[in-house]
Amino acid sequence: MPNNASHQQLSLITGGTGKTGGRVAALLAATGAPVRIGSRTAAVPFDWEDRATWAPALDGVGAVYLAYQPDLAVPGAPDVVRAFTAAARAAGVRSVVLLSGRGEPEALECEQIVRDSGLSWTIVRCSFFAQNFSEGAFGPDVLAGAVALPNGDVPEPFVHADDIAEVAVAALTDPRHAGELYELTGPRALTFAEAVGEIAEATGREIAFIPVTRPEFVAALAEYQVPGDVISLLDYLFGTILDGRNSATADGVRRALGRDPRDFRDYAKEAAATGVWTPQS
Repeated sequence: MPNNASHQQLSLITGGTGKTGGRVAALLAATGAPVRIGSRTAAVPFDWEDRATWAPALDGVGAVYLAYQPDLAVPGAPDVVRAFTAAARAAGVRSVVLLSGRGEPEALECEQIVRDSGLSWTIVRCSFFAQNFSEGAFGPDVLAGAVALPNGDVPEPFVHADDIAEVAVAALTDPRHAGELYELTGPRALTFAEAVGEIAEATGREIAFIPVTRPEFVAALAEYQVPGDVISLLDYLFGTILDGRNSATADGVRRALGRDPRDFRDYAKEAAATGVWTPQS
């Protein structure tokens, strides 16, 4: 990958402060590539809910990392994605890398919209993020020493956000990835209960897994003051997507990067070393 920024296109990273977008932006910036962070607080603000911000954010951009917030599964997402890709094409954007969700019917609709957009495209279709245990809604539970979730016995091949970012950067910077759909998972499936057990082992702490009903799960999220749209999304995922349909692993990381994906156990060790799960005395 060339290091001379003057020969590289400007990339807009939507969700540029999020779990995957922040990593994508950092990796691109480390190569010297010009990056525009897509967020409401950026120098050039970008807001999915304020379409007046789209044109300024897309000005001069050659490639876009499209990470729709809060998720492609939420109502209205296809209409927004259709309007945004049209705006991107009108602004002169040449390529788009779409962050998609595995097993979500609504995400498949958004994938087709991107395919039909007239832009060069790459789709990065992901399993459940490992980082949801440290950078997402489950972090406070892990820190408190008890994780209460429904569907605790359903296997899921959790994907590492660093793998997602590396695949996305490859797609943003190398035209050989155009027209590819990469399905990204970890190298093995483990249940949510097993995942919590591996986190407990990595931290050296007692962390319990408590199976609960979906209503109990929603009530607990509300008690932790998790935003309503995130609660609705997680309830949908546990009620619809996390039912075993996505338990099989996929080869997207190897196809895109030529290596095996990171394992959940390695993620747990890395996160534990940061102190994110260490209670403050």
